[in-house]
Amino acid sequence: MDEKYKENAALLLKAQTGDEEAVTSLLKLNAGLVRSIALRYTGRGTDFEDLEALGNMGLLKAIRSFDAARGCAFSTYAVPLIFGEIRRFLRDDGPIKVSRVHKRTGAMLSVAREALAAEGITDPPLSLLAERAGITAEAARDALEALTPPRSLGESPLGEEGGATLEEMLSDGDGGEAALEKIALRAAIEKLPALKRKILLLRYFRDLSQVETARMLGLSQVKVSREEKKILLFLREELS
Repeated sequence: MDEKYKENAALLLKAQTGDEEAVTSLLKLNAGLVRSIALRYTGRGTDFEDLEALGNMGLLKAIRSFDAARGCAFSTYAVPLIFGEIRRFLRDDGPIKVSRVHKRTGAMLSVAREALAAEGITDPPLSLLAERAGITAEAARDALEALTPPRSLGESPLGEEGGATLEEMLSDGDGGEAALEKIALRAAIEKLPALKRKILLLRYFRDLSQVETARMLGLSQVKVSREEKKILLFLREELS
């Protein structure tokens, strides 16, 4: 049994019981492995530092879930998880282009979230997450909003959990209660400021993407995403 294998094994026992210093030591000890995998994905539009951060996310997942009883070396177990995090990011980095700053910040937040999870903090507040990543809460919020996949307004429930969606309320119904709900919804929409009504029109009635809507209105995709959340919150309050 070589020295690195024994060192990994000793640190893993400590890391999986919440020893943060052991987690940090494992990240350093296996930095070469992450780097060698990240190098395979350079030249695809993502900074090498970001690829390393993604690889470290996979390594953290390996640290949390490794079971020595499986009979394989930790590095053997970690490799597919490191590959998986990088590949998933590159695969999902689709038509909505996010700035490199937001991508890097998002990767830092993900690493911080994994580290907190290892300590038993599975749902950390934004302020703690930002503190661990060494950034401001505002920067963390901006990055998370930019990186969150857009959700169709039509698919979002407007009432309590499990309530009707915008699409259901505006679709043709059988009259009665459904008709009254439509009238209430249309009245609520009329109360929206002009910009929010335009976003609702383009996103729902014309079925444009956030990017297309932003381009037509001269806004950023992040701004459209924020306004959608405000629209949904307003409609929920009006219809509750």
